[in-house]
Amino acid sequence: MTILATKFTPEVLLSAPRRSPAVPNSTGQLALYTTSQYSFERHSKKAALKLLDISSGHSTELFENPAYSEPTWISEDEFIFVNSTNDDNAVSYLMLANALSPGRAQVIQSFKCPISNLKAKDIGNGTIALALTAPASASGDMHDALNETKPHSTARVYSSLFVRHWDTYVPKHRNAVFYGALQKDEKSGKYQLQGSGFVNALAGTKLECPVPVFGGATDFDIGKSGLVFLSKDPDINPAMWTKTDVYYVPLKTFTEEEPPFPQIVKTGELQGYSSSPTFSHDGSRLAFTRMRHKQYESDKTRLMLIPSIEDLSNVQEFYKTDDSKGGWDLRPDSIVWSNDDTELYVTAEQAGRQLVFKLPSSPLDAKELPEPLTKEGSVGSILNLSKNDGRLFLTSTSLVDSSSYSILDPGTKDRVLISSASKEGKTLGLSRNQFDEFWFKGAGDYQSHALVVKPSDFDPTKKYPLAFLIHGGPQGAWLDSWSTRWNPAIFAEQGYVAVMPNPTGSTGYGQQYVDDIALNWGGRPYNDLVNCFEHIAENIPYIDTNNAVALGASYGGFMINWIQGHPLGRKFKALVCHDGIFNTLADWATEELFFVIHDMGGTPWENRDLYEKWDPASFVGEWATPQLVIHSELDYRLPISEGLAAFNALQTRGVPSKFLMFPDENHWVLKPENSLVWHKEVLGWINKYTGLDTTGLHSGVDDLSLR
Repeated sequence: MTILATKFTPEVLLSAPRRSPAVPNSTGQLALYTTSQYSFERHSKKAALKLLDISSGHSTELFENPAYSEPTWISEDEFIFVNSTNDDNAVSYLMLANALSPGRAQVIQSFKCPISNLKAKDIGNGTIALALTAPASASGDMHDALNETKPHSTARVYSSLFVRHWDTYVPKHRNAVFYGALQKDEKSGKYQLQGSGFVNALAGTKLECPVPVFGGATDFDIGKSGLVFLSKDPDINPAMWTKTDVYYVPLKTFTEEEPPFPQIVKTGELQGYSSSPTFSHDGSRLAFTRMRHKQYESDKTRLMLIPSIEDLSNVQEFYKTDDSKGGWDLRPDSIVWSNDDTELYVTAEQAGRQLVFKLPSSPLDAKELPEPLTKEGSVGSILNLSKNDGRLFLTSTSLVDSSSYSILDPGTKDRVLISSASKEGKTLGLSRNQFDEFWFKGAGDYQSHALVVKPSDFDPTKKYPLAFLIHGGPQGAWLDSWSTRWNPAIFAEQGYVAVMPNPTGSTGYGQQYVDDIALNWGGRPYNDLVNCFEHIAENIPYIDTNNAVALGASYGGFMINWIQGHPLGRKFKALVCHDGIFNTLADWATEELFFVIHDMGGTPWENRDLYEKWDPASFVGEWATPQLVIHSELDYRLPISEGLAAFNALQTRGVPSKFLMFPDENHWVLKPENSLVWHKEVLGWINKYTGLDTTGLHSGVDDLSLR
């Protein structure tokens, strides 16, 4: 089902189909993906598992079931997938189906708890190695949620950190990776699990994988020689330190009843986060990334290689330099090996894009810095197209396109579009012509960058009010990528020109630019934003800076509160603060304490002066611009008391203000019905002060035509 919209409204954004990355089979002819779509008429979500014919770009539906996810090929036309509602009290299943027989599936194994992060690898002799993750009990067995005795009291007692993390109180059961082996019975033709079924590779250790709270399938990998996974160092406080190590479990058959004890990979002075462990196709080598600092979540990732998995002591760093800064000043993320294992393809942010780069698979051969193979948009997934084809299959988004599948030739850099969920934005009423960008003088001896989205009916002879959007992180960036939460095109289609600056602290412009926000939250980043605003006023005639609004979330919310107390705040007609910090000292109610310790130069008892220097609450006496404050009850990263305090201050000072809260959301507003309310309140608030017409803002789904 495709949405054809005459105007891109919040209803269109939230009703548009959402697609997962597509996974091609071994021949590169077919690809599997899932899709979901919310209906405001039915107040429910439709989800399906689909098959893409890569040559034609045509898709067919194999199953319609919201519990079906993670389709994973095990042959040219057979695949396994997860059937789970993620409800602790429901049975979940490992399923098998044939892409050529829609609607038919068989159960391979049932589980008494949720399972996820399914992976499969053909290791020869007709054996498919499997791995998945599930909660484990203290004994190391997979948690039996169905038969667990429920306590009569809801009390929980903690004697160490974490107490709560992101949006949940930390449970007693840890994540674990379970492995198994699948073979087809020659007589029945059915696949069966071998041995005793799934075995916990982390049993008898204090290790946990995936790493909470956002770890997933990229936290581990399986190959012909065994299993690798990530885990936080169990001997240091996870709330205070980021140290995440790579571990290797050698396996020959994936039916071993007693797994070998995990072997740690030591990386010398590199002691921070590890990520993306990825076996070569032959299983003999391992690539991964590693940060240096163990208390800095936004340090530069270094690309690493173990040339022989038999010798974990030989760990090599790509582009290593004597000063330990590293020669490549970007941050490699996901990793894919070429079919012959001679090259690596990695994604990395660069100037507002997430691009694909190619380099030799040995640090000894990587003499030149890699050049990007792509130019536009943000690549979220890279996969080999097939076993015998050197091209790559990409899943991408952009500021105007919600999802696209394409084929990239690494040799020629030619890229062919296979399928776009929104016909490159056309079905949503958007086009690439709306995108723009500019560079402006930063607060120091450097240039800063900003992205721009204009209305689809843009007329350069007219003037448009400014929507000044400030990103969170703060070590993050606005990218040429799609979002269902903060989507700049929503503001553009209301009649604004949306400008998204990437000030000091933003990623994709070199590590020093990222690092320079530490200890300086309200300094250089604020002055960069002032310079950006002045650049717009002096150089972009179609933007009316006398009719401007500013909006931000997380660190962007902090900056909105900071702007309120400083001269830039008087340049805006209205402000919107989503989940922002009101009092920097109160940020010690957060969960990942390593973040605030790093960026504020220590604890409040070690460096209280800096906390107070960048405290928005210290400048409340200057607050005067109308402000909408938004906060959610389940945001444990920035507790709701911060939003309440900001609103209380605004109300006490007599500043026009409104408080919007969600009792069932976290740091983000994720539920479609809540998100629709969020959009209406935000747009209604800023339109009120800029004088834009709000007609149609509450039009429901009448703006949609389903085809």
